[in-house]
Amino acid sequence: MKASKIILLLAIAVLIAVFFIFDLHLYLSLDALKDQQAVIDSYRSEQPVLTVVIYMLVYVAVTGLSLPGATILTLAGGAIFGLLWGTVIVSFASTIGATLAFLAARFLFRDTVNSRFGARLKSINEGVGRDGAFYLFTLRLVPVIPFFIINLTMGLTALRVWTFFWVSQIGMLAGTVVYINAGTQLAKIDSLSGILSPALLGSFALLGIFPLLAKKIIETMKKVQVYKKWNKPKQFDNNLVVIGGGSGGLVTSYIAAAVKAKVTLIEKHKMGGDCLNTGCVPSKALIRTAKHLSYIKRSAEFGVKQPEVEFDFSEVMDRVHNVIKTVEPHDSVKRYTELGVDVVTAEAKIISPWEVEVKTDEGVKTITTRSIVIAAGARPFVPPIPGLDQVDPLTSDNVWNIRELPKRLLVLGGGPIGCELTQSFARLGSQVTQVEMLPRIMIREDPDVSEAVMARFKEEGVDIRVGHTAKEFIIENGEKIMIAEHEGQAVKIPFDEVLVAIGRAANVTGYGVEELGITLSPRKTIETNGFQETNYPNIYACGDVAGPYQFTHTAAHQAWYAAVNALFGQFKRFKTDYSVIPWSTFTDPEVARVGLNEQEAKEQNIPYEVVSYGIDDLDRAIADSEAHGFVKVLTQPGKDRILGVTIVGEHAGDLIAEFVLAMKHDLGLNKILGTIHIYPTMAEANKYVAGVWKKKNAPQGLLNWVGKYHAWRRG
Repeated sequence: MKASKIILLLAIAVLIAVFFIFDLHLYLSLDALKDQQAVIDSYRSEQPVLTVVIYMLVYVAVTGLSLPGATILTLAGGAIFGLLWGTVIVSFASTIGATLAFLAARFLFRDTVNSRFGARLKSINEGVGRDGAFYLFTLRLVPVIPFFIINLTMGLTALRVWTFFWVSQIGMLAGTVVYINAGTQLAKIDSLSGILSPALLGSFALLGIFPLLAKKIIETMKKVQVYKKWNKPKQFDNNLVVIGGGSGGLVTSYIAAAVKAKVTLIEKHKMGGDCLNTGCVPSKALIRTAKHLSYIKRSAEFGVKQPEVEFDFSEVMDRVHNVIKTVEPHDSVKRYTELGVDVVTAEAKIISPWEVEVKTDEGVKTITTRSIVIAAGARPFVPPIPGLDQVDPLTSDNVWNIRELPKRLLVLGGGPIGCELTQSFARLGSQVTQVEMLPRIMIREDPDVSEAVMARFKEEGVDIRVGHTAKEFIIENGEKIMIAEHEGQAVKIPFDEVLVAIGRAANVTGYGVEELGITLSPRKTIETNGFQETNYPNIYACGDVAGPYQFTHTAAHQAWYAAVNALFGQFKRFKTDYSVIPWSTFTDPEVARVGLNEQEAKEQNIPYEVVSYGIDDLDRAIADSEAHGFVKVLTQPGKDRILGVTIVGEHAGDLIAEFVLAMKHDLGLNKILGTIHIYPTMAEANKYVAGVWKKKNAPQGLLNWVGKYHAWRRG
């Protein structure tokens, strides 16, 4: 703790100690006030200004230090200054004192609290920033929670000082008037309990509900405003229309059909979306073939002589497409029709909040519906780099159509997609140059993770160019060249094909979003609240089109909330749970993560302890010649509570599941350590890292005494 904080804390402690040591609280009692009223009135008549100053200083000191006696001082204000001036003086004195307590709590404790509980307080602070004034006003109006607790608690949040001041000023006014008025009749008061009658408390409670009612009224007005230019149908064809047949749309429509709602799913292209047709499925099929080739190249490690390898790249791509066709029935029109979903292959356009127009070969049809869920997905982002369009760039959408292996492949991007395809094509025989403008690839992961993947890439012949920014594409003497900037110098990188993998852009155009005025976020995704609801309360969005994550499993996760809220939100709404989100990058070594990593914990000032287990020590990994990588776990200091896990190594995407379950259900490392894991398996790494934590946190003092006990037993 800084010296300034220590000094302030000591000063407050001394003042509080003086207050009680010298029994100053005895002067702030109802009997003492009555006894001294004549003396105070006499002094006020002689020194009116000084009386106000002294009174306000005492009041500010009592409230600022959160000392008992504010109620008595408020009564005194009425008795000394009367109803009008007493109300004015007390109102400002109480607010100033409360604000000082607020500022003291913020200065002394907020950093410490945020450092320990930053992750938990994030959502609270977001709520306070958005609705803090409403809730503070409510708390001030209803005198159930002591005001000093409100002052101190609010100081730990992100509430603005000025907001706290003026809301407190207004919110405490009603209670101030009651006590000031009582103070004008001081002689008639026998006890403080009689001031606030049950009827008066009930009135305050009703006042306290007012801000919340006001909020609801504002929300209702917004709804009325957004719907006012549209005519709502009296009857509806559907309970739900879903736009997009990817993961989010499929899960949404399935849930709706399962609860017997009438649902129409509209997909203009291919069922299964990007995941099936251009994303997860084809990429993992290609990765598998590439990994098989890598094993052949490593055959000597397994005691097998180097074999001759021949393969046809076109046949590799044929296998990729065969895998897609094999998985296709899982997401087919036939399957979902059998599940009770009305599947329409057509272009969709939202023409009103309750109407969706579909264009088929048979003509144009309008479907009316109670609710709409947008699950339109995303597409590869192609940046406007000069000359890029002249070299016919590949993306994760069209790379599956090539039939000839690029001799020299340039990959733009060091994220998950770029890394997976970089390694796959390198293993298939392309000379791959991977270009990333940032200092390292896989920038969202810890540096040791990036280094592990980069080391493997370099071993396999990948030319990694970090810190290179693409500036221009040219064709020079018939050769394709990218000009990049690196440390202020222009660098020429020749290539035969370029694969752009620098991110994905949400599909938010072409189906009525602009025409309806559906709000977009700064990320150019459809903006949704915690219930997947857009600015139109009956229109929802999920998956890549909504963000913030672009994973198939998070799209399916959001889809449940979108479907249930769209169909049953009038009874109960469910807020999307993002507390435990895992993901994996399927490079070799695989990288899987859930929760925080070290760089995120540092950025958010969240204290943590870290333990790591090297998979190179694991029996099964050694037997499989995959003895590389690690399991790294972040825990709450001094406890086994898991804050985040990163796994680098073989089958990391599978191994992470145990930690996802543990974090979801608040199971610590002790529980994992106490669970039997089959020998020999890669999953033992999870138990061993828990063992590392246990050894690190063993009670050394107790163990010393146990050692002495055993020595005594030996005689």
